[in-house]
Amino acid sequence: MISTNRSPVCGQQLCTEVCVAIQAGDPGPSIRRLLGRQATGPPFARARRLRMALLHYYSRIVVACTLLLILAGSFVTSTGSGLSVPDWPTTYGQNMFTFPPSKMVGGIFYEHGHRLIASGVGLLTMGLALWLRLADSRRWTRWLGVGALAMILAQGVLGGVTVLFFLPPAVSTAHAGLAELFFCTTVAIALFTSAGWIAGYGASNGTDDARLRHMATATTILVYAQILIGATMRHTGAGLAIPDFPWMFRHVIPDHWSAAIAIHFAHRVTAVIVTVAVATTSIYIWRRYRDRQELARPAMVIVCLLGLQMTLGGMTVLSRRDIWINSLHVVCGALVLTTSLVITLRSWRLRFRDAQSPAPLRLRRTVRTAASERARA
Repeated sequence: MISTNRSPVCGQQLCTEVCVAIQAGDPGPSIRRLLGRQATGPPFARARRLRMALLHYYSRIVVACTLLLILAGSFVTSTGSGLSVPDWPTTYGQNMFTFPPSKMVGGIFYEHGHRLIASGVGLLTMGLALWLRLADSRRWTRWLGVGALAMILAQGVLGGVTVLFFLPPAVSTAHAGLAELFFCTTVAIALFTSAGWIAGYGASNGTDDARLRHMATATTILVYAQILIGATMRHTGAGLAIPDFPWMFRHVIPDHWSAAIAIHFAHRVTAVIVTVAVATTSIYIWRRYRDRQELARPAMVIVCLLGLQMTLGGMTVLSRRDIWINSLHVVCGALVLTTSLVITLRSWRLRFRDAQSPAPLRLRRTVRTAASERARA
């Protein structure tokens, strides 16, 4: 019978014990428990740290490029350039990648540039999904990479449908909402591959606080709902339905109504609710977990981002939707969402099964090979 204690063993010893267990016909659960023991021999440990560090840095590049893509998309909407290139997937009948840069003028610059950046992010996401498959032995993170790839492909199709059907508000809003979900997925992957996440942020007991988990999760959901309302407002032309700020037609509540005014009003009301939720969660963290930097730092960041976001929102109205202010408002909203997501995921850290990277892939290949040889015998 094999040993199933949780003490670390060297990689060679672990491979030997697993192979012996398979040859002896030991039951699968015992083998899985043995695989859960962390191989900490110098070759395995160094290789695993390097592998995860490189993957983490690559995932951060994907996050940065995705944020650039969101900025480019917001410029398309802010400048009204969504139909500057009326065909898809071609650009005025030419291959998108061979379209002459000299013809990228006016709205074509924003729309075609958005497509090129989206294509680059798609290629990076393919690389991320493949790298996760090869370098990370956690099944759920590998599937998360597949999910990110599926999202970016669906996002490209939604973008094409938006153009071909002349910017229908429902499809355009879905396009914006899926972009935020994809951004959240890339940030989550970067978080899950970080050394801090894998090591449990250096705390032996971690943060197992049900109230914090519920507060952070609710805040993230509210922020995303606010972004969807904002996307609806942008794509239905309701951005200036209420032309003054902070008042609404010089009143606290509008004195007359229309569909556009109702959408704009909902966006402002939800902003107040999000502010209360962010403030409540951040204060709770500062009072109870001031020494836990993985929580206290993003709590401070999200408060600063929210203040900037409220300022940009007011300036968007007062400047009559200035292109730069309007676009930065979209980007800042995405940063508020992902910062809230980081707080939420870290508050759930102890509830993640297999949060650390288990046995290296080389070991798992050895096990599969031994098992197949035994089956043939």
